[in-house]
Amino acid sequence: MCSLALFPPPLLDGEITLYESNNELVSGTSASSCPKQEWDPPSLIFPRETLKSHSRPESSSKSAFLDHKDTLWMRSAGAWRDAGLSGLLEEIANRPDEVPKWLSVGSGCMLALLRWISSFHGSLFPHLTLSSEAMVAEFSQVLKWSDGAVRGFAWHPHTDKFAVALLDDTIRIYNSKSATSPTLKHRLQRSVSSLQWKPLCASELAVACHNCLLVWHIDPTSLSTRPSSGCAQVLSHPGHSPVTSIAWSPSGSLLVSASPVDTAMLVWDVAIESCVPLQRVGGGGVTFLSWAPDGGRVLAATPSALFRVWETRMWTCERWPCLKGRLQTGCWSPDGTRLLFSVQNEMVIYALTFSDSPGGPKAASVVADLSETTFSGPNGDVTVGGEVQSLAWDPKGERLAVLMKGVSEAPERPAVIAVFRTRTSPAFELLPCGFIKGEPGVEPRLMQFHPQFQHGALLTLCWSNGKITHLPFYFVSAGATTATCLPHHTAKGTEFSSQLLYTDHSS
Repeated sequence: MCSLALFPPPLLDGEITLYESNNELVSGTSASSCPKQEWDPPSLIFPRETLKSHSRPESSSKSAFLDHKDTLWMRSAGAWRDAGLSGLLEEIANRPDEVPKWLSVGSGCMLALLRWISSFHGSLFPHLTLSSEAMVAEFSQVLKWSDGAVRGFAWHPHTDKFAVALLDDTIRIYNSKSATSPTLKHRLQRSVSSLQWKPLCASELAVACHNCLLVWHIDPTSLSTRPSSGCAQVLSHPGHSPVTSIAWSPSGSLLVSASPVDTAMLVWDVAIESCVPLQRVGGGGVTFLSWAPDGGRVLAATPSALFRVWETRMWTCERWPCLKGRLQTGCWSPDGTRLLFSVQNEMVIYALTFSDSPGGPKAASVVADLSETTFSGPNGDVTVGGEVQSLAWDPKGERLAVLMKGVSEAPERPAVIAVFRTRTSPAFELLPCGFIKGEPGVEPRLMQFHPQFQHGALLTLCWSNGKITHLPFYFVSAGATTATCLPHHTAKGTEFSSQLLYTDHSS
């Protein structure tokens, strides 16, 4: 039987999901009935029409920032930084009045040869024919990144603070301890695809951009609403753009970055602004990164049907082929021993279990079937299920949120988030919890769990209308040593919450 068929039916029109209590998602018609906490993260809305994208076609982006009075050497250095060898050759070939004729003609011939090789390479890896912005949209964890008002979200790992990246290439920061909401702007902060706070640090935020990485140093005690662009470190490497994914090590000592056009994953020492490329042949680039919470492994997806899992002690990797497509998304268990992931063009979730003993995992196991399932209701049939856009596992390892893409042309098949209850000990188990529903006519685009929620788990949701909301899951953690007062709700769906979807008795 399909896993989703064991879930409670989706909510009726006009109802929204408010919170979880007694292992059941509670619904209502207004968010005001949700229990209040000591600090309720603000629900925000950023209407798309109020945000203007600053992105420009790549052919005109150079003239926006390069001073044409600069020397050829300075312009060539900028072209090398922004576009690698092809950019350097193009700059020289287009300046016959500033360089010897033989150099201009030779650069043009080399550029033509490079483009021919690139076209051949593009036939093997079609993503290389995409524009940079289209490439970011293709590999982003945000559903429909191109037209969304919110393009990134990041909770701080230790405090009630979060950052939001918007369509207009600005980043806004919200903090429970301050009424000031700084706005971060930088001339190189374009096409933001990912952002992440540095662990064990109050003030550093890494941002993946079109041509570079930015690491903002934001004084948490400052009252400035517009930090200077001088507060941002610029980290760039030739041929490493666009950057589509970044991940800090749990200790905060290293930062890794990925680009679909660069077969090397870069490991940065931010303090000295240097990087070590981890080069591997095959895959056509690196699209998505996820560092295990225990620091021992890094997941690195590629645009082709394989992914790698690096161990971080000696920086060796295991190569894992996929059957039907590339790895779309993945997440780690809190102890770093289990990896859940999904593959493009497949409607299942896989699991890999790692251990320090020799041998390692032999094969991935299917742990959830997300095939489309139709539920009948008073307003007609609703079909849920399909390919996975992103996965999020709460820091306690007890709730798993799965964002499924849906079909945008079919209103009866919307994008939807399914929530599973999970157990990792003594055996790994998945149980149904329910589907999350927002306001009428809106779809979920991005989700992330709060890293330090005390009463269970808190899932932040970014919606297609530019709204950001926070959904609490109230439960007593299996590892809790003290009692917690939770909102009481009489469960009416107990028959669903006790259904076991998957269990692994081998762990």
